[in-house]
Amino acid sequence: MTVKPKLLFATTNAGKLRELRGLVGDAVEVVSLADLPPLPDVVEDEPTLEGNALKKAREYSQATGLPALADDSGLFVDALDGRPGVYSARYAPGDDKARYEKLLTELSGVPDDKRTASFRCALALVMPGGASKVEVGRCEGRIGHAPRGSHGFGYDPVFIVSDKGGRTMAELTADEKAAVSHRGAAFRLMKPHLLGLVAG
Repeated sequence: MTVKPKLLFATTNAGKLRELRGLVGDAVEVVSLADLPPLPDVVEDEPTLEGNALKKAREYSQATGLPALADDSGLFVDALDGRPGVYSARYAPGDDKARYEKLLTELSGVPDDKRTASFRCALALVMPGGASKVEVGRCEGRIGHAPRGSHGFGYDPVFIVSDKGGRTMAELTADEKAAVSHRGAAFRLMKPHLLGLVAG
């Protein structure tokens, strides 16, 4: 019987894990941090999404001896010179609502054509020998004036997705979001490298 290669996805997010397992199918056994004995947290102190994703994947691969996949994502708003960017999760103290309310306050008075933004996701794969691959997915849109929708998380309720009839990310179904999201795009770019694990 062939033993399936094992891949560590450095997350405890069940939704992300489900998405990756759906992408690679039965070819690779995907495990998460929740499936392993506790490991020290990796400090995300790099100035870029790519740097943070690569640091997490590298440290977890070294700690476990497994191929490791890690992601970092953020919202980049053109009128704010790219902020909140790499600091999206730490943009304001409190919950998601506090963060997107701060964003709306900062953009108060900015007209629609100047509210362009993109969600970006960097995905890094590091092999036990140290070889690595990084892919970046993007989703273009603009920031609305008020939150709409009950799906998703983070900045989804205020991010109006391009080519989706004026709907926010939080108004899309799970399948619609997967088709256009920055994370979905990064996963699709990474898929050939992940399936390469099967070929050794």
